[in-house]
Amino acid sequence: MRQALSGFVSKSAFSFKAIMVAALAVTIVAADAASALAAKSAAIVVDAKTGKVLYSADANGRRYPASLTKMMTLYLTFEALAKGRISKNTPVPFSAHASAEAPTKLGVRPGGSVPVETAILSIVTKSANDSATALGEMLGGSEDNFARMMTAKARQLGMNGTVFRNANGLPDPGQFTTAHDMAMLGIALREHYPQYYGYFSQRSFLYGRQRINGHNRLLGRIKGVDGIKTGYTRASGYNLVSSVADGDRRLVAVVMGGASGRSRDNQMAALINTYLPRASTRGGGDLIAKGNDNPIKTLAKVFLPKHEAPTPDEKPATDDTVVASADDVEDDTQQVAEETKPVIQVKKVKTVAVAAMAPAPQPQETTSQAVTAYAEPAPAAPAVDPVKTSSVPSGWVVQVASSPTKSGAQSLLDQTAKQAPKVLADASGFTVAFDKDGTTYYRARFGGFGSKNAAWKACDALKRKKISCYAVEQ
Repeated sequence: MRQALSGFVSKSAFSFKAIMVAALAVTIVAADAASALAAKSAAIVVDAKTGKVLYSADANGRRYPASLTKMMTLYLTFEALAKGRISKNTPVPFSAHASAEAPTKLGVRPGGSVPVETAILSIVTKSANDSATALGEMLGGSEDNFARMMTAKARQLGMNGTVFRNANGLPDPGQFTTAHDMAMLGIALREHYPQYYGYFSQRSFLYGRQRINGHNRLLGRIKGVDGIKTGYTRASGYNLVSSVADGDRRLVAVVMGGASGRSRDNQMAALINTYLPRASTRGGGDLIAKGNDNPIKTLAKVFLPKHEAPTPDEKPATDDTVVASADDVEDDTQQVAEETKPVIQVKKVKTVAVAAMAPAPQPQETTSQAVTAYAEPAPAAPAVDPVKTSSVPSGWVVQVASSPTKSGAQSLLDQTAKQAPKVLADASGFTVAFDKDGTTYYRARFGGFGSKNAAWKACDALKRKKISCYAVEQ
């Protein structure tokens, strides 16, 4: 009996030891796999007032954009609104192609339509693929042509590592970008279209009787976060572009290729918490040029590869339904079929000047609770002087005031836009420096008026609200 019991204990101990060894091996393998996946991620943090790069990790590495693509779709939509080509109430028709896009989607039937504003809200909250395609078809005539317009605009903004093939970010092996380029686009959206930028902070909206909630879980969780966009496909991993405004400090941060939605959000939170205190309270000049008013003209000069361009290490998967856990689920671009689209070969053109974003030293990672914290970089990179570029609209504009400081002029623009939101709904506010008696002043102006009469009419409406102004052609 004792021998039997002894043998049983011995075998049990051996089995327990074997189980522990096996468990340890699995843990090590899992950790190695997670490290390998993390090594594929990319991130960048940019001071949105100076253009200085505060943190960079493979920021120029080629990545699949997933639903971050929709940032450019919205940029071109805002451009069309500002120029009066469409309004917030313009119906957006949904073709059979748009209605058939994979989830997530708004679910509009072929032949149906929604107002432009509804399409915008469905993109910034639900990341609706059908709405993005419908907007692209309306603005470009076809999604393929709109994708060329998107790439042309990317070149105008200095996004030289980006090619777009569709309006929504569903997998296409020829569609790629970089964390650096997405940061530039995030800054351009705020700089060029501040009157529409508030859409990105929308956490939900009513569509009929249905309340649609957004995917950006950092809104309301991290102080100062006011957008911009999430994205996920199996090949891209979990992506996020965040804009942060806290007092006089502004950041744009990008994380691409996250292992899960939760880890990506935690990494973004750590980057914001670490680098926002280091952002400048000064600066505020235009960092990114607006580019040519006509993307169709630029299209002929944009370089696109003759054959399928080299892409990241992994080819897009044919579906995107596998996620790490229920907490990681994002509805962006799920259950998609790979679709390869033709490439147009055109000539290369020199791009406009943009803000200088020099790589910063990459700090070592440490772990603190559930959030990945980033240690103090040593030494800190010197500030980079951004290239001053013009983003001033041409044609007829309305001037409302002038100020001895640019921030003062911008405050006047913001105040005027709040006082007369309907009058200036499709206008774009900007500042123009001028010298008088050796002192620099800044004019506060609104552009985007298609004619002299339109500018005069807007100014008359402002005067009825006791807002001084005059219309002028520049």
